[in-house]
Amino acid sequence: MKNTISLFLILALFGTCKKEYKARETIKISIKNIKIDSSSVRAIEIINDSSIVYAGSTGNIGVITKSGEFKVVKKIVTDTIVPHFRSLAYKNDAVFALSIGNPALLYKLKNDKVSIVYKEVHKNVFYDAMKFFDDRNGIAIGDPTDNCLSILITRDGGDTWNKIKCIDLPKIFEGEAAFAASNTNIAIVGKKAWIVTGGLKSRIFYTPDMGLTWNVYETPIIQGKNSTGIYTVDFYNEKQGIICGGDYADKYGNYANKALTFNGGKTWELVSENNAPRYISCVQYIPNTQGKEVVAVSTNGIFYSKNSGRNWEKISDEGFYTIRFASKKTAWLSGNNKIAKMNIY
Repeated sequence: MKNTISLFLILALFGTCKKEYKARETIKISIKNIKIDSSSVRAIEIINDSSIVYAGSTGNIGVITKSGEFKVVKKIVTDTIVPHFRSLAYKNDAVFALSIGNPALLYKLKNDKVSIVYKEVHKNVFYDAMKFFDDRNGIAIGDPTDNCLSILITRDGGDTWNKIKCIDLPKIFEGEAAFAASNTNIAIVGKKAWIVTGGLKSRIFYTPDMGLTWNVYETPIIQGKNSTGIYTVDFYNEKQGIICGGDYADKYGNYANKALTFNGGKTWELVSENNAPRYISCVQYIPNTQGKEVVAVSTNGIFYSKNSGRNWEKISDEGFYTIRFASKKTAWLSGNNKIAKMNIY
């Protein structure tokens, strides 16, 4: 009898721990804008204390505290080159910022010291996003300079980066590339990473082992033109993910621009067809909501979903390029000449 009671209590406790989260029907927000003069900002990342680091289009790298004060602002110029940053990562108290265009320059900023840890010269070089798996391993991705995506890997915390040879990567289709819209072409869960493409093909490049091996999955997202495809990806866990995009040249088109997966990216289901949001540059799960609450942003505004992305409502007309969540109640956004802190109620 005692054993039966003990088993019942354990099962009851387990059931309590697994209580299902009830998504908020809607959310209300307030936005405080911070002006960033003469700079388009598409790359932001949350750092230790809910502050953020950002990198912009005029070689500017900065830290803004959680209270909205500028802590560090660095203007980088290499010879006569003013780097345009759209890829950014923060790891081991160091900032990594990667420029678009030729030459590609990857900077490391730590303790007020700036160094170039990778340089690539090629007429087609263009890097789109960067992220770390852990303290040692990181990845950056860019458009093809040969017949594969450009993929950089670090195994020493960012001190050195090496480009994976095309022979070790899946081939890319002609006209397939990536979009540097929001530094969210890459999603990482543990050792797994998903990379999204667009253009004439919209696909998922998946690695289960931090870049050692690769698979490619098809998606139903709009494709066929240079401006169409997947612009952003996020994964809640190893199985559940969301991809969004559309056609940058037709920001009010809403056909085949949002899709969900529940099997790790192998197959995708289109959702919210012919309904807003239309073109999307960034999508992110709200933390601690069991993958139910999602926010998408673009120059068309800010949108909220309470059911994992199946249906959406517009919560702001203000346009942004990208968003990152510090908590369930706080997020940071960036756009043209601005960064903003968003409080959620």
